[in-house]
Amino acid sequence: MDKVLRKPADAVADIPDGASLAVGGFGLNGIPETLIRALHAQGASSLQVVSNNCGVDDRGLGILLAAGRISRVTGSYVGENKEFARQYLSGELEVELVPQGTLAERLRAGGCGIPAFYTPAGVGTQVADGGLPWRYARDGTVAVPSPAKETRLYHGRPHVLEHGITTDFALVRAWRGDRHGNLVFRRASANFNPLAAMAGRITIAEVEELVEPGALDPGQVHLPGVFVQRVLPLTPAQAADKQIEKRTVRA
Repeated sequence: MDKVLRKPADAVADIPDGASLAVGGFGLNGIPETLIRALHAQGASSLQVVSNNCGVDDRGLGILLAAGRISRVTGSYVGENKEFARQYLSGELEVELVPQGTLAERLRAGGCGIPAFYTPAGVGTQVADGGLPWRYARDGTVAVPSPAKETRLYHGRPHVLEHGITTDFALVRAWRGDRHGNLVFRRASANFNPLAAMAGRITIAEVEELVEPGALDPGQVHLPGVFVQRVLPLTPAQAADKQIEKRTVRA
């Protein structure tokens, strides 16, 4: 039951080339920065990433992207990463854009064993009708378009079929966690982290504060340890290393 590993390199050592990864965080908030950097040092490539966004040019998943380690991204927002745009438009990167709420539910559904569900989000757009550019060719033409999806009427309203997502691994960050893998997320970091953790077959959580079993109030646990296979306690310096994309202050 003790799932603690002390070294980041040990936590990600068995992630192979071509693995699929669900990664928590929203922007740079709540991202598993230490695990991402360890994976960069480990060297795995051709990774297929599912995450709300792909970091920025020098933080988060942007580190793996800039090193050419990511082959495919399923996400919702990509507007803060110039290298992401360059790779996508030049045909180096395959991208599946998903409505944000749909992405969240696809991860949750996968974690709950639900293979598919219907949602009205995306009806009447290329999300449902197909034709979104998943991958461009070198000459700028669309090499891989998104397929059309099944639609069905419920209560007279059309809905589109979306599939649950499961991945080989998940990388997440939590505020507190115990040795059994029970996790508590703090404030805005409770964004995609619980959902990504549920979707991973092997979930690795970096935690800012490691506590002993029984120290967490069961009513305050956001994610039970059954979803978590490995726990990496962060050093104080790693726990304090938090960035935001844009800071706005009064003159």
